[in-house]
Amino acid sequence: MKLLLIQGANMEYLGTRQPELYGTTTAKELNSIVRRRARELGVDLEILYTNTEGEAVTAIYRADREGIDGVLFNPAGFLYAGHALRDCLRSISAPAIEIHMTNIEKRGYASITAEAVVGIITGFGVNSYILALDAMVSRLTSGSG
Repeated sequence: MKLLLIQGANMEYLGTRQPELYGTTTAKELNSIVRRRARELGVDLEILYTNTEGEAVTAIYRADREGIDGVLFNPAGFLYAGHALRDCLRSISAPAIEIHMTNIEKRGYASITAEAVVGIITGFGVNSYILALDAMVSRLTSGSG
């Protein structure tokens, strides 16, 4: 099973940017945590950090053409302006799960991309990624694609 994790705008500054909201876990530490869980699940995981929505769209289309099984993504700074990302997710055959470290609803944000995903995991900090990874693997292995 192969999954793609897209980390959207500003996510490369985890651990530094607004630690009162996002905690002190760095992007490198988060990568290690998520990769470890992926290995436990037997998942090949590619991770891409990008501050450019077009780069995220290109990576998702490439992965789809290569037969990716699923997409995990934190739109981050693309949350409220990610129309191209939303349209991309509508176009691919692989399921996608949206991830947020904070409870975006509580913070007054609505996700543009939400309608194009099978589910959203929000508000559990770093654990949001583990929950999303587990949910995607469960979905794919249960045959509900």
